[in-house]
Amino acid sequence: MTSHTASLDPSDNHAPIRFSDVFNVAVAFIDRHVAEGRGAKTALLVKDTAITYRELAKNVARCGHALKSLGLASQDRVLMVSVDTPEFFYVFWGAIKAGFIPVPVSTQMKATDYQHLITDSGCKAAYCDCPNATEVLSAAQTCDMPTTHVLTNDTLGKMMQRLPTELEPAATRPTDDCFFLYSSGSTGKPKGVVHVHKDMVVTSTRYGVGTLGLREDDTVFCASKLFFSYGFGGGMTFPLWVGATIAICDELPSADMAYRMIETYRPTVYFGMPTLYRNQLLAAETKSYDMSSIRMCPSAGEKLPISVYEKWKEKFGISILDGIGSSEVLHVFICNRHDDIKPGSSGRPVPGYEVKIVNERGEALGPGEIGTLMVKGQSNARCYWNNPEKTASTMCGEWLNTGDVYSFDTDGYYTNAGRADDMMKVGGMWCSPLEIEEALLTHPKIREVAVIAQTDSDGLSKPAAFIVLRDPDDANDDTTVELQKYCKGRLAGYKYPRWFTFLDELPKTGTGKIQRFRLR
Repeated sequence: MTSHTASLDPSDNHAPIRFSDVFNVAVAFIDRHVAEGRGAKTALLVKDTAITYRELAKNVARCGHALKSLGLASQDRVLMVSVDTPEFFYVFWGAIKAGFIPVPVSTQMKATDYQHLITDSGCKAAYCDCPNATEVLSAAQTCDMPTTHVLTNDTLGKMMQRLPTELEPAATRPTDDCFFLYSSGSTGKPKGVVHVHKDMVVTSTRYGVGTLGLREDDTVFCASKLFFSYGFGGGMTFPLWVGATIAICDELPSADMAYRMIETYRPTVYFGMPTLYRNQLLAAETKSYDMSSIRMCPSAGEKLPISVYEKWKEKFGISILDGIGSSEVLHVFICNRHDDIKPGSSGRPVPGYEVKIVNERGEALGPGEIGTLMVKGQSNARCYWNNPEKTASTMCGEWLNTGDVYSFDTDGYYTNAGRADDMMKVGGMWCSPLEIEEALLTHPKIREVAVIAQTDSDGLSKPAAFIVLRDPDDANDDTTVELQKYCKGRLAGYKYPRWFTFLDELPKTGTGKIQRFRLR
């Protein structure tokens, strides 16, 4: 096998993907397209600009040279605090091609958060292109990072103008550290998830192509941001792997942004998230939108309510393909498919991945039993950076403890019951906050909801609901009584929320996940 190549036995979807001994993944995702004749094809669409695969490859090389000019050593980390722009692609792949490790992180943090990320990752340089750049610069100064090693979009652009468009790829191996993704922080301080060169090929091959069926003639738009694992795959690695065209936007996700991007660039594949799909449905109640270009709508990041699936299918004639993934596995490993959908479930395992449900003793459970979801696959992260205790408790040999609570039925469909930390025991019986939230979301007054456990005057655990209403004027005692009665009519008697709190917005991570620990 020649250098920088990967191969899969087409007759066996479960066989491991084989890699050459020398394998720099930037060659496989970027340079390969020029070599295979796609140099003139549009790779990126942004505003009024179309960037070809040949231009992408040249700018990736220039960025690799720019980082090398800083005097970085092999495997040095490069923090990336960047909105979704072409430069994100240039810096990320340029770092990998040059033998460095890019670390993309959220653009919505404060200086103290960036101080933690800089210190924890041990990064030697940073690229910053975001509205709160002053927070990043302040953190870098506090951590004594040389100002010459903090590249803004302006300084990087000037450097790139005079640098070569060819770069010899670092002679890395498929199992060498390649990039970090910091977990979203939905349960506390973010953790650095270490992935190796082969991992992006695995998820792109197994899920992007083998399960979703992405094609070279697709135009793809992903509303989720690139620093988040779901957006990382849907908005970058999957379409790049097949040589498709990617529409990118530097705005935060919103219904207006999503519809505008879809109507402007006419994508065939749209990666959305459950909360965004719901907000788009609410917006479509008063205005018509043209979704006729879309052939596929994947979803992940949180459980997709059945009501959202059904309304989207009725409104647009498209089935949302819900799934479950994680930063630790890099992307989706259980999902619904075009010809195999069970609304309300996460679907069945993606070929190449094994899953099991276990109890607190690690014993495998059977159909209908609720336990912790474990997954085994070729894209499982190597470790948590600088966190051996968490690595040991999560990465159990070949298996990875997802921290998600699941069950499966006799037909092999897996259903999400929430995070292990979010499960509550009410009246001695386990209760999933997602089940209560799904029931409440069918009420016409509710826009968003989060349910947690609270303690009553007797010290007993009971559900509490935090509600964002469609009309803030409905926040009153009458609505509380109405919602409580609504829940009692749709849920087992012990599951209805005892308390309702009305908020203007729910606390969320930069990727849109609800931070229930802040509500507690």
